[in-house]
Amino acid sequence: MKTPADRGETTSLMEPLLVGESSRWRPPLHDKALALVAASTRLDSSLPRGVAHGLAQLVRSMNCYYSNLIEGHDTHPVDIERALRADYSAEPRKRDLQLEARSHIAVQAWIDAGGLRGRAATAEGVREIHRRFCEELPESLLAVENPASGSRQRVVPGRWRESAVAVGRHHAVSPGAVASFMERFEAVYARLGKLDTILAAAAAHHRLLWIHPFADGNGRVARLMSYAMLQDAVGTIGIWSIARGLARNEPRYKDLLEECDQPRHGALDGRGALSEEALAGFIGFFLDICLDQVTFMEGLLQPASFARRVVGWADEEAAVGRIAARSGSLLEAVMGRSEVERGDVEQLVGGSERTARRVTSALLARGALVSDSPRAPLRLGFPVTVAHRWLPGLFPEPPSGRD
Repeated sequence: MKTPADRGETTSLMEPLLVGESSRWRPPLHDKALALVAASTRLDSSLPRGVAHGLAQLVRSMNCYYSNLIEGHDTHPVDIERALRADYSAEPRKRDLQLEARSHIAVQAWIDAGGLRGRAATAEGVREIHRRFCEELPESLLAVENPASGSRQRVVPGRWRESAVAVGRHHAVSPGAVASFMERFEAVYARLGKLDTILAAAAAHHRLLWIHPFADGNGRVARLMSYAMLQDAVGTIGIWSIARGLARNEPRYKDLLEECDQPRHGALDGRGALSEEALAGFIGFFLDICLDQVTFMEGLLQPASFARRVVGWADEEAAVGRIAARSGSLLEAVMGRSEVERGDVEQLVGGSERTARRVTSALLARGALVSDSPRAPLRLGFPVTVAHRWLPGLFPEPPSGRD
């Protein structure tokens, strides 16, 4: 194998990797990080465990949808949910994007289960995110074209890139230097306390993109890495995601990333090669987006209004015969608990055993309830097809005929 070219760059080229302790930009960033911890903790503690579990699965689809949308891949959440059931489109391009979405969700599920705990900012952890994401992709999504030469190369899951690359005006470090830059990356970002890790989730996000360690997939890897870093530091249970906020502010997101590529602006702009002010600006933006998304989810999940939307949906569905009458009563009961025993359903719906079975079966078929087995307790499900009714604004509405 040919040794990747190395221009001999030193890792000082990507300094500063953090906003300095004595920097004037540091105190307001600390305040934002503390506000994020408080808001996220409040949101997590407000939900019964069973409800949070189901919601976290929906948020994985949301995170996947918006992260891929940033990359120009628009796979509707309904098609993502179908992919999770191995129900793929007959159209090759659409099927490939469904497979991409399924792979993305699998990586986040692995992160949510603790698979990356404490390793998100390590070189090996970053490589594992890339490997897990890419190894299940179809070949059509593993081929990238070099804009300068027109040649195509295959993306090897988990392998540092072996060719030079430019992203906009930024020429990333030579391929032979990637390993040493990632070693420095790990040395700084993988050994921080919780508060500094929250700030580093944003700083590392840019610096990873600046290194551009892989031939393709860097954006998704950076967002998944930052998600995992925040999970470690904030303790989130996966019921909010920054990807939605970044996608909704995509021009500003990309502009600020580009600003972070710029060299230091004089003696008052930190002490590294790159602009500390720009890095602080991106971190502040990133934390503001995080806090905005936590606040958005908190508003959607206010108990009274959330229950009103879910029960309203159930009443409308029952009125046209799609689910059984009295379904709203059962859903309202499940929303207030982690789970409901099947033996309690008859009393909750105020009907016979046969009525209880009919109500339960219809809601399970629609995904509004989930259960681990035919006898196991019932928990609230969050099917993508009703997300626009239960949690308006989370996703775009499904195209006509898909609900």
